[in-house]
Amino acid sequence: MTLAEVKNILDAEVIVGEDKLNVEVNTGFAADLMSDVLAFAKEGSMLLTGLTNPLVVRTADTLDLRAIILVRGKRPAADTIKLASEKNIPLLATRYIMFETCGRLFSAGMRGSIKKVGEAS
Repeated sequence: MTLAEVKNILDAEVIVGEDKLNVEVNTGFAADLMSDVLAFAKEGSMLLTGLTNPLVVRTADTLDLRAIILVRGKRPAADTIKLASEKNIPLLATRYIMFETCGRLFSAGMRGSIKKVGEAS
């Protein structure tokens, strides 16, 4: 699905990356621990998190993630927005909690970047 579809499904606001809404994203990973993201998320996935600091953008950049979705109505700090813009990583925000966000995306056909820890995806 495209980021435009994700935006609509989540009634999300685009904070950075309005020009990237045509990007395809087929897998997601949800976590607030960036160590879990680094250990388990797969390249090309979308990150769903409630963290709003620049480390989230650095982690996404390191793993070549396609986008970051901030959940729970969280708003990023100015330095996070600036870094996302510099790294060309789309940053969206939704008011849904993480559970609801994941459920909506899963119901629309998005799958996780892994199914179980230790299994090939």
